[in-house]
This record gives sequence, C-alpha cells and structure tokens, in this order.
Amino acid sequence: MPSSPHYKRNYTQEMSTATKRGEDKGRAKRNKARRHAEKAGKVAKGDGKDVDHIKKLSSGGSAKDGNTRVRSRHANRADNKHRKGE
Repeated sequence: MPSSPHYKRNYTQEMSTATKRGEDKGRAKRNKARRHAEKAGKVAKGDGKDVDHIKKLSSGGSAKDGNTRVRSRHANRADNKHRKGE
C-alpha cells in the first residue's frame, strides 16, 4: 500500500531500528566505493563485477580507491566465503 502524499520518512528512527536489528554498518561504505568505481569507468551497472576491499571494512579498511579493486563476482565471493545469492 503506498504512503500518503505528505508522508515524511524519519531516517534517524530507521537507522536506529536497523542498528538494533544488527543490520550491516558497512553497506554505505561499500555502496560509496562502487559509485567511485563507476565514475572512474572501472565497472558498470550489471557487468558482473564486484568492487572488492583489499583490507576488509570490518578489519578497519577504508572505502578509498587505494583499498579497492575490481574483481569478477565469482572470484570475489569465493574468496570472501559468501554463500550463493548473497
């Protein structure tokens, strides 16, 4: 069901709820790294490539260009022990 035309989202509350649920904190950083790679022409939407962080964000790595590389989706997710569909 769509929202009313004058509905305003409460982003602060949404972030608080997501944090309490344990949702991923690094998602914004990964999205930012992907956008930077797209602007640089390294990847394109739907090309089957992932932007990989050399030092993982969870280990203190950054989303800067020096810590990222472009890899095939298969290679990146196999090395990072992702399950199918993630």
